[in-house]
Amino acid sequence: MGISVESFFLDPAAEGTLQRQIQQMVAQGILEGRFRAGEKLPSSRRLAQYLGVSRITVTLAYTELVADDYVTARGRSGYFVSENAPEPPAFPARRSDSGSVDWSRILSGRYGDNPLGLSKPRDWTRFRYPFIYGQADPTLFDSANWRLCALQALGRRDFTALTTDYFEDDDPQLVEFIARQTLPRRGILASHDEILVTLGAQNALWLTAQVLLNPRRHASFEDPGYPALHSLLKLSRCRLDTIRIDKSGLVPESIPDDTDVVFTTPSHQCPTTATMPVDRRRKLLAKAEAEDFLIVEDDYEFENSYHAPTSPALKSLDRNGRVIYVGSFSKSLFPGLRLGYLVGPAPFIREARALRASVLRHPPGHIQRTVAYFLSLGHYDALVRRTSRALHERRTVLDAAIAENGLTVAGQGSFGGSSVWMRAPDNVDTTILAQTLAAKSVLIEPGAPFFFSPDGPKNHFRLAYSSIPTNRIREGVALIAQAIKKRA
Repeated sequence: MGISVESFFLDPAAEGTLQRQIQQMVAQGILEGRFRAGEKLPSSRRLAQYLGVSRITVTLAYTELVADDYVTARGRSGYFVSENAPEPPAFPARRSDSGSVDWSRILSGRYGDNPLGLSKPRDWTRFRYPFIYGQADPTLFDSANWRLCALQALGRRDFTALTTDYFEDDDPQLVEFIARQTLPRRGILASHDEILVTLGAQNALWLTAQVLLNPRRHASFEDPGYPALHSLLKLSRCRLDTIRIDKSGLVPESIPDDTDVVFTTPSHQCPTTATMPVDRRRKLLAKAEAEDFLIVEDDYEFENSYHAPTSPALKSLDRNGRVIYVGSFSKSLFPGLRLGYLVGPAPFIREARALRASVLRHPPGHIQRTVAYFLSLGHYDALVRRTSRALHERRTVLDAAIAENGLTVAGQGSFGGSSVWMRAPDNVDTTILAQTLAAKSVLIEPGAPFFFSPDGPKNHFRLAYSSIPTNRIREGVALIAQAIKKRA
């Protein structure tokens, strides 16, 4: 019995090449039991005509399916579902439902509906003026060399790195590069037992909070600050307090008494982008020693220093082992990478490593080795230089557009970065403003999620320029200014 050509259709929203989509259609049909062993598939010519694609595309898809033993070719008879293809389950699939379980009683509700505290549309690329933070720009990323590094990591020479269960360890090549190249640029010297690779900075912060905090301990963090940090600190059930921010970042004198751990972003405060001066960093370290608390330093975006050199990392000034350092490659490469690292005293890293091993063992070996190659072959530094030049150009245009339209800057990084912290008139709610602008294909980030007190201001917003083309910045800012004037 032959499989009808009408069983196939291309989804306009599907991702991947046409060849890959056709492969997936056939494989999925087999796995779901719709296509049975021995059934004949439509000819490559007929399926190509029906789908409106080239015949070679269908032929290549069928060839890949033959190689995977989903399909078999029988001379001039055509292609058939292989007798060795995976069989669907013998029992009928049944959609799960809540049934008689009272989930409202069982679930704690600790994790909330939006644990990251921020909302970003998945279809942001369709917006003409995307002033949103942390998205990769395909015009800047070195896809070709990344692909070559990934292929190299897949090679026979790296078979062990690709397939080995490191148990609780990390790729030695990546750790070596972090220790010898990345950290010294921030003035930090660390041995291998003081470094732990993580699934991004978020995972690093979670591990740190779980290791250092419990209901008897007291943590303090910046307000305004990183919303996702606030969410994960609440999971530790520790006592929480906020710390005041001024134009130079965290104010040490505002740290509450009996604090056990302080979380801070000294080089590039989130979201104000303020840079903490070196003398204030020394005061913070002295206070930590005098009052016996630890400091967790999130050193995000230090690579994008196109205005002025970054200040030394807080960790580099630490002489008493009180600073836990968090770094990330996800922001400088691309957010979907999810690869970061923790640096701290060996006893702390040993404990964090044990916790990580109990949850996920280690980040995938292939990803670690690919990043190690990308870093060690010089592609990473070239990417950072190219990105910094582009951000510098965009920032220059953005600053001019902000001045031309009479908008108010609330905070802008002294060494660069990829965003500007803005303030609208007091009576403008930027959450509503963002909804109005989205209808005009403009994306901004409302500032309310960055404040943690119930009466926090609602008139701030963040303008990021990592993903918007330079030639659209001026027009986008003009639309923002017009919308603000209408609401003011």
